[in-house]
Amino acid sequence: MAQAVAVIGVGLDLGQERRGVDMGPSAIRYAGLEARLRGLGRDVRDLGNVPAAVPEAIPEENERARYLAEVKATCVSVAELVAAAVGDGDLPLVLGGDHSVALGTLGGLARAHGEPGGVLWVDAHADLNTPETSASGNVHGMALAAALGLGGAAFESEAWPLPAVDPSRVALVGIRALDPGERDALRRIGARVFTMSHVDRIGVERAVREALDHVRGPGFVHVSLDMDVIDPDVAPGVGTPVRGGLSYREAHLAMELVAESAIAGSLEVVEVNPVLDRENATGSLAVELVASALGARIL
Repeated sequence: MAQAVAVIGVGLDLGQERRGVDMGPSAIRYAGLEARLRGLGRDVRDLGNVPAAVPEAIPEENERARYLAEVKATCVSVAELVAAAVGDGDLPLVLGGDHSVALGTLGGLARAHGEPGGVLWVDAHADLNTPETSASGNVHGMALAAALGLGGAAFESEAWPLPAVDPSRVALVGIRALDPGERDALRRIGARVFTMSHVDRIGVERAVREALDHVRGPGFVHVSLDMDVIDPDVAPGVGTPVRGGLSYREAHLAMELVAESAIAGSLEVVEVNPVLDRENATGSLAVELVASALGARIL
């Protein structure tokens, strides 16, 4: 029997400015996630949605890191569920919500394994800003920096150790929108970065294989898939679309290579925004890509 999947929904939209991403977990479930996973021979434990505050009900106290206290409170709950799922022998599958949920996911993995791990960050953006470098103050653009311990004391919590990720085991694929502070951070940590220009030149297969080789190692390997890595013509339901992303088949091949590597013990899919979508196309694609990452094949 294949490893069971623990589904953790996180309807969090405080990390960015466009409303609707809080409905992402429901959109992904509605697109047939559980049936697809069971069709792969996986038992599914759906743990429901982690409670999250809404911006209308709370004051915005820090424009450099907007709603950070509330984002952290939700991430603490995510970390606890992820750590518990790992302890039960399940594969955590986190459904966002905006990408700030990754702090909770990675924090929970580091807590469960007792050491930092590696992460494959499949995204149009690096999410390596800090409150000092961010132009917007949106925490979803700080998630990877926070998990690496680069965000400062404001991101610390008793719920997770920092750094939760080993800086020498970070690989990013599909990048095509970087801020100046993020470029500096990428140089400092020595991450493997495959921009879309690199992907165009060497192909998805080589990029993803090299990225997976870079992140493998002790502790854990996590795959964080932001749906805006895919071209908005294919995945329109995202809050921060950037033209020139992965095609439908390139995205599937990337996830098929993840499954083939057999090193990823957890997965998250974030930034599905049904308000901006067309007939839940992005939610449905998220289900297909999760299936590919967990072993679905054409033949």
